[in-house]
Amino acid sequence: MTARTVTLGSKSGLHARPAAMFVQKAKSFQSQISLSKNDKTVNGKSILSVISLGALKGDQVLLQTNGEDADAALENLAGLLEQDLG
Repeated sequence: MTARTVTLGSKSGLHARPAAMFVQKAKSFQSQISLSKNDKTVNGKSILSVISLGALKGDQVLLQTNGEDADAALENLAGLLEQDLG
């Protein structure tokens, strides 16, 4: 398992459009992907779960990946979260 704390860069945090973009990219990996904020951990491949975190711009989330392409998934998805996804 690999993990990294990421600061969200998107103006609207992880709401509708940015969450959809994240989930779409997450689904392209074989690894299990999860996001955590405070004490809540959700499936990174479920849009409703990701939105339910209520993560806003500047919030820190823990991105965890586990599987055969975990390192690639972590690098790719962390970079995505740090961007402004509109």
